[in-house]
Amino acid sequence: MKILLTNDDGIWAVGLRALYKAFKKEGFDVCVVAPLNQQSAVGHAVTLMSPIRVKEIKENHFEGIGVKGTPVDCIKFALSTLFKEKKVDLVVSGINNGANVGIDVLYSATVAAATEAALLNIPAISASVDCFNPTNLDEQANFIVNIVKNFNLKEILSQKILNINFPNRPLSKCKGVKICPQTKAIYKDWYEKRIDPRGVPYYWLCGEIPPENLEPDSDRYLLTEGYITITPLKFDLTDYDLIKKLSETEFSSLIKNKIF
Repeated sequence: MKILLTNDDGIWAVGLRALYKAFKKEGFDVCVVAPLNQQSAVGHAVTLMSPIRVKEIKENHFEGIGVKGTPVDCIKFALSTLFKEKKVDLVVSGINNGANVGIDVLYSATVAAATEAALLNIPAISASVDCFNPTNLDEQANFIVNIVKNFNLKEILSQKILNINFPNRPLSKCKGVKICPQTKAIYKDWYEKRIDPRGVPYYWLCGEIPPENLEPDSDRYLLTEGYITITPLKFDLTDYDLIKKLSETEFSSLIKNKIF
């Protein structure tokens, strides 16, 4: 089984290295194509107006391809060019520094990389931990390896991904695993004014999801409570209910009459 690893924190990130080590230990054929630089929150961005440059990384017990580009660039480049003749069976993106729950999945380049694979009908997992500075994610990586070993992901992930989030605690301290939906609550954002060393003001984006807006069965709520959350995601954004509603009203004919 050939597994492609990527992330948005860069090829030297703790979570990526933990996944590499865990999959290698279990005898999987592992390849890495990941950004050379931090790419958090770039979403599904694709590089169009500049060339893609790559660098081969070889260190003790690790090798991979670093890409001067976005996580989606990494997946596109890997699947269309690097491994065009060598079938990739699974893409795992992460383990990301910081949770990706609720509306985060629209901003997250970790999730976007997995999505790009899913659009090509390759099973994919995105994984994150609710901590911005993890130092050891071996347990979390082993958890993901066990999912891959014990479930037929090809059968259940047809153009879908599993979005996994770990609480910031040892797995032995987690309350369990919950398969759950995203929260519908959104961030309350603000920009904090700061002053640089030259006395010039700048602004830093801050935000939080108000806890009182969280649904008790949702990913963000359960993650905060200490559960590992697994949320299946698909990316057909069509509102089929609204299509039906609009078709059953005068809206459809009015649109045609006004335009034509």
